[in-house]
Amino acid sequence: MMNFIKNFRKDDSGAVTVDWVVLTAAVVGLAVAAYSSIETGASNLTSDTNSFMATQKPT
Repeated sequence: MMNFIKNFRKDDSGAVTVDWVVLTAAVVGLAVAAYSSIETGASNLTSDTNSFMATQKPT
């Protein structure tokens, strides 16, 4: 039983999994932030274009 506890304490193979989970969460968070920023900018650009085109008269 003592050998099992000592080996369990020394085993660090799960640490890599934790690192990958944290890195993946960070990448997903950055992607969500980027998407939100792009969506807002695209909506504003579309609105501005619509306003500009509404003021133009065909020739």
